Amino acid sequence: MEKASVTAKDFFLWVGGMIALYGGIVAFISLVFDYIDAAFPNPVRESYDYFGSGAEISYETATLIVLTPVFMILMRLIRRDIQADPSRNETWIRRWALVLTLFLAGLAMVVDLIVALTTYLQGEAVTVAFMLKVLTVLLVAGAGFLHFLADMRGYWQREPGKAKLINYGVGVVVALTIIAGFFIIGTPQEIRRVKQDTIRVQDLQSIQWEVVNYWQQKEQLPAELAQVEDPLRGYSLPRDPATGEPYDYSRTGARSFQLCAVFEREGGQNYSIARPTERGGIEDNWEHGTGEACFDRIIDPERYPPFSSAR
Repeated sequence: MEKASVTAKDFFLWVGGMIALYGGIVAFISLVFDYIDAAFPNPVRESYDYFGSGAEISYETATLIVLTPVFMILMRLIRRDIQADPSRNETWIRRWALVLTLFLAGLAMVVDLIVALTTYLQGEAVTVAFMLKVLTVLLVAGAGFLHFLADMRGYWQREPGKAKLINYGVGVVVALTIIAGFFIIGTPQEIRRVKQDTIRVQDLQSIQWEVVNYWQQKEQLPAELAQVEDPLRGYSLPRDPATGEPYDYSRTGARSFQLCAVFEREGGQNYSIARPTERGGIEDNWEHGTGEACFDRIIDPERYPPFSSAR
């Protein structure tokens, strides 16, 4: 059979297909890793970071949603061209794409096993999360290796019905993986509420230290929050991220005050909030329930002495 020449269409179909494949696999493995971290949190970490891991999960999910159908459509076009002209089965771009994929899949399995054995031989703790990650890479890379090895040997051309079943199976696995994210990190609406509550806590913390700074300068608490605004430093009072309303502040004593905000869900201890500095200070406890929550603060003059005393 005379070998067909590689057309521009062949080149870009295969290059696009491989980019979609590799990008989708990386996103899938990363997504599963994030799920494992959420299900089996590392005790060294204080909490689950919605701004970090949550954003990564969103990006990985979006990548999978886009690249999976792109890959399937491109491969369908490639197989349709091969059925119309069997000589396209022997083009160099196809052989290179399949061999490269086999090489990368095999390399991933070898590296995965080396990492697993090295971790064990060094006496490090082999956690459930670690083993699940090793197994994930092994299964994904192994499945990809077997699939494209069969493709190179022409198995899927001889068994088009089974090829369709594999495509459907991959689609189902990807769909279930994406849906699982809604049970682990919540729906986009829930994530948005968590982020807004996180912003509220950070806003209250910012206001808190501005009030403390005001007291250190003037040795009295502001009667209202507007007094802590400082155009020279570029500081303006933050507002609720959802409603745009100002946060509630009240002076409850000579050195005590209260900050309030309305939260959409229970939380507080899961937020990555800066801790007091080496100088000490007000206890940074921001745990709250759903609805309005108020935080009482008392300034310790020994920890935050007035600036006049340092002169």
